[in-house]
Amino acid sequence: MSELPRMDVASRLGRLRERMPEAECDGLLLTNLVNIRYLTGFTGSAALLVVLPDDAVLVSDGRYTFQSAEELAAAGVEARIEIGALSGQREAVTGACKGVARVGLEATNVSWSRQRAFAQDWLPDSELVATENLVEELRRVKDDGEIARIAEACRIADEALARVRHRLAEGVTEADFALELDFEIRTLGASGNSFESIVASGPNGAKPHARPSDRRVEPGELIVLDFGAMVDGYCSDMTRTLCVGAPASSTLERMVEVVTESQAAGVAAVRAGAGAAGVDRVCRDVIADAGWADAFMHSTGHGVGLDIHEAPTVSATSTDTLVAGQVVTVEPGVYLPEYGGVRIEDTVVVTDDGCRRLTNAPKDLVLSA
Repeated sequence: MSELPRMDVASRLGRLRERMPEAECDGLLLTNLVNIRYLTGFTGSAALLVVLPDDAVLVSDGRYTFQSAEELAAAGVEARIEIGALSGQREAVTGACKGVARVGLEATNVSWSRQRAFAQDWLPDSELVATENLVEELRRVKDDGEIARIAEACRIADEALARVRHRLAEGVTEADFALELDFEIRTLGASGNSFESIVASGPNGAKPHARPSDRRVEPGELIVLDFGAMVDGYCSDMTRTLCVGAPASSTLERMVEVVTESQAAGVAAVRAGAGAAGVDRVCRDVIADAGWADAFMHSTGHGVGLDIHEAPTVSATSTDTLVAGQVVTVEPGVYLPEYGGVRIEDTVVVTDDGCRRLTNAPKDLVLSA
């Protein structure tokens, strides 16, 4: 795996601080580990982050004494680090927020019981403010370093499929193929999968999120493969639909034809300034014209980054407008229980005049039987 360019992690706290006044809070207590990683570079499994106008404090436990210091230094992030057991962490947060009138919490990440603990025991002298998407909004547009990591994760996924796709013609089970695909993803340098791989053959393909089973792949049926790799925390996402030999019916052939046309139209519609709902509509119209509107039962796509599903949303109800530097998927599908399913998906980077594909595995349908 080639060396990846640096990400501009150090500037992110400053950009977050600029958003605090609009959230009507004087400080933030962040609990979402993905957001904490984005802001500091810290990759541990336990942390809190206090962000103030002129200070930041990362709070964790003794497992991360050395790792936290190393990772923040490598990211160039200026923040104090406080390490302790639960009581020590509480004291660190209470001390950092002393005199702060309004402290924002991440509303979508804090349980009712935890909010009560923060209000009663941790921050009794501060007013707690529910905030939403303050960090997630920053994460929407990727810098060059982030795009490079997603692109590398996509490249690994492309190559992993190329290494094992011939196995589908050898009567492998869905579960065994998923295992072999996952093994190649790790062998090629990914830290793991960005989500559990989907291998769905025949009637299982009609379930968009089918889990790999002990069913053997049979000639003439469609096989939906949806999988991704993770590189330095960043995800990729790709779906290909294949067939061992020629499809067994004209309906299967037509399903593939329609979804291929829909997906190509959706990718062509992606560009800065385009409404995400408009991209969804372009894909959906092609499938509706073929008579299968009800068989396309999910949104057209989603953002990809540190989370496999993040903003923006490419759906019929989305109010998002695409911006250059966002990374999204385009993944229409048709699912017919009596035949199976078809989904084709690429991860793309939005540009001013269109988009750039990051997933480049071939889309040819037929494997030699």
